[in-house]
Amino acid sequence: MTDSSGVEGLLRTLAPQVLGAVARRSGNFGDAEDAVQEALVAAASSWPRDGTPDAPLAWLVRVASRRMVDQHRSADARRRREELAASWSLADLDPLPARDDTLVLMFMCCHPALTPASAIPLTLRAVGGLSTREIAAAFLVPESTMAQRISRAKAKLKASGARFALPSPDERAERLRSVLHVLYLLFNEGYATSDGPDLARNDLSSEAIRLTRDVHAVLADDPEVAGLLALMLLTDARRPARTRVDGELIPLAEQDRSLWDRALIAEGVALITAALKQGRLGEYQAQAAVAAVHDQAARYADTNWKEIVALYTVLERMTANPMVTLNRAVAVAMVDGPEAGLVLLAGLEERLGDHHRLHSVRAHLLARAGERGRAVEEFRTAAARTTNVRERNYLTAEAARLIAERR
Repeated sequence: MTDSSGVEGLLRTLAPQVLGAVARRSGNFGDAEDAVQEALVAAASSWPRDGTPDAPLAWLVRVASRRMVDQHRSADARRRREELAASWSLADLDPLPARDDTLVLMFMCCHPALTPASAIPLTLRAVGGLSTREIAAAFLVPESTMAQRISRAKAKLKASGARFALPSPDERAERLRSVLHVLYLLFNEGYATSDGPDLARNDLSSEAIRLTRDVHAVLADDPEVAGLLALMLLTDARRPARTRVDGELIPLAEQDRSLWDRALIAEGVALITAALKQGRLGEYQAQAAVAAVHDQAARYADTNWKEIVALYTVLERMTANPMVTLNRAVAVAMVDGPEAGLVLLAGLEERLGDHHRLHSVRAHLLARAGERGRAVEEFRTAAARTTNVRERNYLTAEAARLIAERR
């Protein structure tokens, strides 16, 4: 018998490789994605009971390929379909291709036939193995809306006749922005997961870093690719200090910086320094520069918050992203006081809705401003809105601490 949590992690890791192998053989992404989902469900059911097979990747590809054969036979009895099904000899499924098709799969999902709003969720589902709920949370839309968007994207990609192959250099450049955004969201979901009992999912963040390294190897001169990789490395470097032994969250201000990975920091700083010298500043470079300022401060008190405010101001102009405004409010509060940060939060509800991070930031700033009663309410509201257990525990504990201090 195999531990079910271990099986889940293994399936998430193998899913894009299985989909790549099956899509390459069949030439039909939509049907391949459906078949792979069925194979993953079968594995999730049988492996914890019967044990993980010796060759789990081969097992998944074989089961998914059988599903594809069944789909073709049942969907259309015409000779062409039967010949296609018959030509798929299951004996030919091994050995598996030595290549990892994940990068090809990612660029295929970001096909020009799809808008970024459709391509990015589809890629997160196919490559990242994220659930529809997780993707919807990243886009701040209802789960049902995201499910429809992904379904339409699959149908449109199938109708486009997209080939399973790495695009030409010109096509690659056209799809790059969507690919980078997928990798960014995949890393973020791994670094601070939107749901579940753990603060982070290291399998996702590690996979995002691996794939971004692959893209950087192909496009080494692109400053935004380098910027994104730098951002991931500089952020992931803090991972050893983010949680206590029991898994609970340690905020940045309280982390033991001696635990930070200095090799990753050095690599990230070198990448972002070289990228910025090209003089083509982009949003990932700006975020990486912020991360570098944090990582290069020996102590939290030594952080150059004025530089961070300047970087977030530039980033806000680039993106008009409300999360950037939220982060800028924190930095401004560190420079000009909590009241100045609270002013920047005014009106963000219209853009962020009832997002837990807005309540969390407001709570921290209210606490610093001495308005503990209001801060407690905001901490409680933030705790009620987050679906991450570790974040909820931290926010609840902050509210309890403030209540204890008032007595």
